[in-house]
Amino acid sequence: MQKNTNKTPDWNDLRIFLEVARAGTASAAARRLNVDYTTVARRIRALEEAMGALLFDKSRSTGFTLTLDGQHLVSHAEAMEGAMQAACEQVSGTGSALSGLVRIGCTEAFGSYFVIPQMVAFQNQYPNIAIDVLPVPHFISLSRREADIAITLERPARGPYVCSKLCDYKLSLYATPEYLNQHPPIQKREDLNGHRFINYVPDLAFSAQLLYLDEALPNAHSPLRSTSVLAQHQAALQGRALAFLPDFIVADDKRLVPVLANDLSVIRQFWMSYGEDLRRLKRVTGVASYLAERARANQAFLLGETTLLSK
Repeated sequence: MQKNTNKTPDWNDLRIFLEVARAGTASAAARRLNVDYTTVARRIRALEEAMGALLFDKSRSTGFTLTLDGQHLVSHAEAMEGAMQAACEQVSGTGSALSGLVRIGCTEAFGSYFVIPQMVAFQNQYPNIAIDVLPVPHFISLSRREADIAITLERPARGPYVCSKLCDYKLSLYATPEYLNQHPPIQKREDLNGHRFINYVPDLAFSAQLLYLDEALPNAHSPLRSTSVLAQHQAALQGRALAFLPDFIVADDKRLVPVLANDLSVIRQFWMSYGEDLRRLKRVTGVASYLAERARANQAFLLGETTLLSK
């Protein structure tokens, strides 16, 4: 495709280009942008004509795959996107007022039991910031802009991210009092032989950090498994098996009691990341800073040393 040096790319075309690059298909980008497929396809063609380059290899089976020229354009378009967002904050006065949307991707338990309460309190201070919390039992992609901030079990191995350790948290082995009353006393690890355990589905666990039962009790018998820790919590409440659960889930749940509390526990970490290009957005850095401060203030809660969230 020959370059058209007389035509300047339209920012709206670049914005749609970024969504297609992140979503992988024009139809997915159209849904995210709330436009129709033909609009997305037309904008991509217009951008390719303006750039004089093929930006995507298009296929029914693989969707829209970035060409080498397309890959080069992504970083420039993201820099423009970040600059535009930062300019809007400053020019409209929202740099001081803090407004706009921030999307947070996180694990389902941490999102439900910690992030949501903190964001409710955050919005009491900053009511003009809209928050989307995505507490899901799978990996959230920052590069595809599924979220602005990601809270993960592992530090990103690579990528242009601002990343920091958010907190430690503790998991313990739990059972119902009824279950324990129906079985011989459990006073040491060897007494767990023959018991049933609830576990993750190993080949579907989105992080190796979730396989703590296999690490703590390699020979554990797990006839019931789930990809969801909230489902595991509900399974443990049925009183038929034991489960490793984050202490912050069970903090105020009197229906479960810890087993071998002084001998059998696991410590894991949460990491918080967001794109380098979002560093200039005060709404993103404001939410990230607030979460970091609240995690520090609630370290005892996350480690199971108290049952109450700090105000």
